[in-house]
Amino acid sequence: MKSFSSREFNQDVSQAKRLAVYEPVFVTDRGKPTHVLLSIEAYRHLVGKSDTLADLLASPEPIHAEPDWRAAGPWMRKG
Repeated sequence: MKSFSSREFNQDVSQAKRLAVYEPVFVTDRGKPTHVLLSIEAYRHLVGKSDTLADLLASPEPIHAEPDWRAAGPWMRKG
């Protein structure tokens, strides 16, 4: 577990972000933890949320999907 004082955090946010990829980073104020910096993957795992459509569209890797056309309404089946 890595921690930064508020002052250290403000002086080197980039370092805190790099460390947060691997583990939570705690930010302290007067020696007491006040905030936690997590990677987005760790946060989503923690709250149980999957990627949003925007996240999927922004992905550099191709996304393969198997749409279930049987579940689509009649307007989707034209053509």
